[in-house]
Amino acid sequence: MKYALLINDLAAPFEGMDEEQVGALMREYQEIAQAPGVYDGAQLMPISTATTVRVADGDVVLTDGPFSEAKEYLGGYYLVDVDDLDAAIELARRIPAARMGGSVEIRPIVDRG
Repeated sequence: MKYALLINDLAAPFEGMDEEQVGALMREYQEIAQAPGVYDGAQLMPISTATTVRVADGDVVLTDGPFSEAKEYLGGYYLVDVDDLDAAIELARRIPAARMGGSVEIRPIVDRG
């Protein structure tokens, strides 16, 4: 079954870490990216680079940055094809954000096959 593992990070996930600590975390993310069943994924740029698009009465309204303030922001994702939800949970629990104040949301991907 295919799932998206949506990584919700804190606004500044590496704040207060030295270069060695950040490097260790990045290696963990790379190991997950190479795990069996993981077929895609990406880290997103910081939330300050976002542009939010809304359409109101036919007019496009652009907002620099995220639409709303939140404690957590979508920081990246993995796309996985695994046997079941338990296997997706096993991968998600390895994602550093899940133990560092963030979370990982597991969402089934619609099969339009």
